[in-house]
Amino acid sequence: MKKDLSFLKENLIAHRGAHNINKGIPENSIKSFEEAIKHNYIIELDIHLLKDNNIVVFHDDDLKRMTGLNKKIKDTTYEEIKDLKLQNTDNYIPLFKDVLELVDGKVPIIVEFKHDVKCGRLEKETMKLLNKYKGKYVMKSFNPLTLIWFKKNYPDVIRGQLSYNFKGKKINLIHKFFCKNMLLNFITKPDFISYGIKSMPNKKINKYRKDILILGWTIKTKKDLEKAKKYCDNFICENLEELNN
Repeated sequence: MKKDLSFLKENLIAHRGAHNINKGIPENSIKSFEEAIKHNYIIELDIHLLKDNNIVVFHDDDLKRMTGLNKKIKDTTYEEIKDLKLQNTDNYIPLFKDVLELVDGKVPIIVEFKHDVKCGRLEKETMKLLNKYKGKYVMKSFNPLTLIWFKKNYPDVIRGQLSYNFKGKKINLIHKFFCKNMLLNFITKPDFISYGIKSMPNKKINKYRKDILILGWTIKTKKDLEKAKKYCDNFICENLEELNN
């Protein structure tokens, strides 16, 4: 049976929540999610697994940019990082379970699985929480192995493949070739594709769009938005106040 993805087009998507550091609202913070809920935006967020099996909402593999601590997040426990302030504000790194409790189905959630630990660990721990969650959610990842894990273990969960042209990214050339061209899609069978708008136009994306929902990231200006409208079905955005004016 075909999955219903219509809710992914009902409103703009707040990239890492509706954050605005000029107003003291950092990305992937409780405040950024409260702001997204207030405006009925779909929430996009990132998750990592800690050393103690806690799941936190955080984007980077290391803590330096957001907290000043030069350490890999996967090597920490929640007790070690719970008092770290995000970008010198009164906001802290939230537990995923607390974010789910806050959102509580008010808006859909797009959960990006980071892949700095062995595939299956983060996925398994996350589903322990999501199996109890009543709201609408989808998953996405750059890592095709994560999509394969979901296809095998939770085929009913809507899954998305993240990609772009990886220009300037220092990764293995074979890995880059496969990910850029999404050559494993015939195995992973994504329900949607989330593609970088800086890598558009893209012939492959145009071809996929005939059958698969395309979400463009990251839209930061009205110029970005006008471009994305040509190639995408919905938009993962920052600077949402500006885009809505």
